[in-house]
Amino acid sequence: MKFKHILTAVSLTLLCQITSAQITKTIEASEQKEKRMEWFHQAKLGIFIHWGIYAVNGVSESWSFYNNYLPYDEYMKQAQGFTASKYNPAEWVRLIKESGAKYTVITTKHHDGVALWDTKVGELSVVKSTPAKRDLLALFVKEVRKQDLKLGFYYSLLDWSHPDYPNKTKTETRYKDDEARWKRFQTFNFAQLEELNSRWKPDLYWFDGDWEQSAERWDSKGIVELLRGKTKDVIINSRIQGYGDYATPEQGVPVVRPKDKYWELCMTMNDSWGYQPTDKNYKSSNILLRTFVDCLSNGGNMLLDIAPKEDGTLPEEQVQILKDFGRWTAKHKEAIYDTQAGIPSEHFQGYTSLNKGKDILYLYLPYRPNGIVEIKGLVNKVNRVWVVGNGTMLNYKVHNKNYWSGVPGNLYIYVPEHVLDKDITVLAVLLDGPIELYRGEGKVIENN
Repeated sequence: MKFKHILTAVSLTLLCQITSAQITKTIEASEQKEKRMEWFHQAKLGIFIHWGIYAVNGVSESWSFYNNYLPYDEYMKQAQGFTASKYNPAEWVRLIKESGAKYTVITTKHHDGVALWDTKVGELSVVKSTPAKRDLLALFVKEVRKQDLKLGFYYSLLDWSHPDYPNKTKTETRYKDDEARWKRFQTFNFAQLEELNSRWKPDLYWFDGDWEQSAERWDSKGIVELLRGKTKDVIINSRIQGYGDYATPEQGVPVVRPKDKYWELCMTMNDSWGYQPTDKNYKSSNILLRTFVDCLSNGGNMLLDIAPKEDGTLPEEQVQILKDFGRWTAKHKEAIYDTQAGIPSEHFQGYTSLNKGKDILYLYLPYRPNGIVEIKGLVNKVNRVWVVGNGTMLNYKVHNKNYWSGVPGNLYIYVPEHVLDKDITVLAVLLDGPIELYRGEGKVIENN
């Protein structure tokens, strides 16, 4: 019996040690993630670039053949017209930086399998398969590093052109349950990622196409280990079956604040990711800026897409939007970078964010306020209010604060017409400490 008690005690001790080690490991992993996500959280704005042979005829990138809108062979013939003859990566990066973006993500390879770099493990590349005959990715990376932006690589996990990938189109499959062919494809996939990672060591990977296979089939864990073997702090998006660092909603801003601490909305300027000359349905700069501050208000980033033509030039509409963003971000930078999610929408009719110390509340006004704006339930004393970008001090007053009640009054800020920005005006409210909000239902008179 005594021996049995000893065994039990030893087992409990070992269990406690194992549990303690697991907790320590979890804490360390969490701390490592916080560290690597720091620049991403501060960056707020990135520029996505979809560039490939699909720009030649202006068809939907990869999906046009997958969905049988045109034959695969017709789609691939576009490679013959992809010249990159006016490609000026220095100008691209200058415009990206002017927009206020702190990072950029370029399509190294879309689902069609055509690589923008001189890959040694596949035949489909702009160097081997198009008149461009240059490593376009190398030129871009050089400029991104030179102009001090963070570098992101979009990479399609699936490859509908590869002879050992099971799917080719929505109605055509190459094989089922052929492990030898799948292993060959995995070897190819890992080899291309090793090329990208060893040569350029990007700050971020933006995976896509994960929906066709499971994490086990992709070997998502192995991919992450491969990438972090060279760059331990590289950031990886969510589209790798549960192994990513941040969520990537697409096109529509989340109505409810995402549960993920880190997230990024990727969005087109018109309705297309790649260049399509017939798509003139551009959103205005004002609409896109509203979308941006919506992301800021919910604690996220925005990844805004541009779509170069086959020759490497950018459509005029896209250049203008980048410049319009640049005007607004330069003026309001204190209310953009390193901010965090704002206050619940019940407290203010509009978008909000907070500074790192949570003692400055930023109010974004994409509308004419008709003289005043109102904040409800603010417990803090307000020390001052000013217009971001020009420093104009604003008058404010509290109404409905009764001495007998702990319920705070309503703060009214007077906003004269002459301080309004042509797109979105930003106000800064300096508080006497970290923000405190009353979230109750109000009170009846108990004393008067």
